[in-house]
Amino acid sequence: MKTIYPKDLSTLEFYGLLQGAVAPRPIAFVSTIDIEGNVNLSPFSFFNLFSSDPPILIFSPLRRMRDNTTKHTLQNVMEVPEVVIHIVHFGMVEQMSLASAEYDKGVNEFEKAGFTPLKSNEVRPPRIKEAHVAFECKVNEVKSLGESGGAGNLVICEVLAAHVRQEILDEKGVIDPKKLDAVARLGGNWYSRANGASLFQIPKPARNLGIGIDQMPASVRNSMILSGNNLGRLGNVEVLPGEAEVVAFGRGPEIQEMRVRFQHDPDSLIDHLHLLAKEALDEDDVTRAWLILLQTSFEGQ
Repeated sequence: MKTIYPKDLSTLEFYGLLQGAVAPRPIAFVSTIDIEGNVNLSPFSFFNLFSSDPPILIFSPLRRMRDNTTKHTLQNVMEVPEVVIHIVHFGMVEQMSLASAEYDKGVNEFEKAGFTPLKSNEVRPPRIKEAHVAFECKVNEVKSLGESGGAGNLVICEVLAAHVRQEILDEKGVIDPKKLDAVARLGGNWYSRANGASLFQIPKPARNLGIGIDQMPASVRNSMILSGNNLGRLGNVEVLPGEAEVVAFGRGPEIQEMRVRFQHDPDSLIDHLHLLAKEALDEDDVTRAWLILLQTSFEGQ
């Protein structure tokens, strides 16, 4: 593994490394307004959720590396400490990119990028009609992280109101990630889309705690077939199947055929059992995977 220290690279080079590695990052598409009423709209990928009570979102406009100047968004929140933070979806990503261009102060990016402004309920900056989710926020604090080019400025925003399109909610009233179709930022010109095959679910660890990888039989824990992700899923069960259940499962034709085929090659039997268990895990059937994996654990089968 290559080791790199910030002092060994220019600020811009290390910025590129950070952007490429800390990814994907959600995008805050932020509307602000200055004291004269000029509207600005700009995206920031140094952004996330940091508290739910109070509801706090933080984004960070960096000082420009080429000349150490600050961005219009930062200047605006220092004058009018209010913002609307929109979550970027795939249907608006090209317009968002257009709005990221460094237009002169006073240029309205709503108009440049073709977005429809809507009057906000609680703050002065307008919100984007085309967005699926918008958070009206007051700015509680702006914390500078440095005075040199590339230094961040944490804009700490408290959510006053949230606007969510009805169409992206599921039958329980929860945001459906497939309908949200969120876009995230990577390094360079790269983005990612949270939709299709890129979406997957992982069951939360059991409330009463899973057995963990350390408590698995050595043959499973040290498997050459099962991946770290496979072991993580297997370790989330609270208790392993009992001997009677394992033995009963082993009397099925699939396991019996394997036992006959590899009766003189126990190592191949284990490998094939692990391959079969991996298939079960790919189908999200953890119980079946354990019943397969434990076939060599009990005598008298």
